[in-house]
Amino acid sequence: MQKKLTITISPDVYDGLQRVVGRGNISQFIEGLVRPHVTWASLEDGYRQLAEDRDDASSWREWSDQFGSEVTDEPW
Repeated sequence: MQKKLTITISPDVYDGLQRVVGRGNISQFIEGLVRPHVTWASLEDGYRQLAEDRDDASSWREWSDQFGSEVTDEPW
């Protein structure tokens, strides 16, 4: 269920939102910006996607390899 929220912003910010985002999309745009900062579900989804992304994992491995023997696959 959606909730209605009233906010106050300056006219130039409102005009910019209408120009850039579009008149009917402002609420969705603001929610997209705010959601990661206030919900844990988004954070968990982000971690899950990071864990599933093999290309990203190989990028991290390449980055970590520059530190030499300090980083290994062996358990501690």
